Amino acid sequence: MHISKKCSVAVHCLIFIHEYGQKRKVTSELLSLSTGCNPVTIRNILSSLKKAGIIAIPFGTGGATIAMPLQDISLYQICLAVEPDAIRKLMGIHASPSPLCPVGRNIGYVLSRTYRTLQDDLSGSLQTISLQQIVNEYHAAVSQEGSEPEKAD
Repeated sequence: MHISKKCSVAVHCLIFIHEYGQKRKVTSELLSLSTGCNPVTIRNILSSLKKAGIIAIPFGTGGATIAMPLQDISLYQICLAVEPDAIRKLMGIHASPSPLCPVGRNIGYVLSRTYRTLQDDLSGSLQTISLQQIVNEYHAAVSQEGSEPEKAD
């Protein structure tokens, strides 16, 4: 099982765009430096966010901006935009259980019901978290960072 990091990179990009998009042109190269990801990966994520209507990127000039109010963007929308199958793929059922075994014959049915409940719960939770809340957490972290003494390495 693997949980994709695309959603966290997308959130990183969105916070960066929100914080700096009015002051400077936010490009994939700039986001690449901030995220530590390849610019091609960033462009793919930005393209997905643009298709979902979360960001706007002017044709020709570049420079991403947030396209809707932060409180109207949920973590679920962001994750769905960049990784449409992430929640479904989070927990999978092995492909070849033995049909000769009672457990093997029924495990798919049993787990699919349980996993569907977990997927629904996760989707619901992600829908309750807005980008505004995440930006507020970012601001709290930045202000705490300024009030704590630096740690020696």
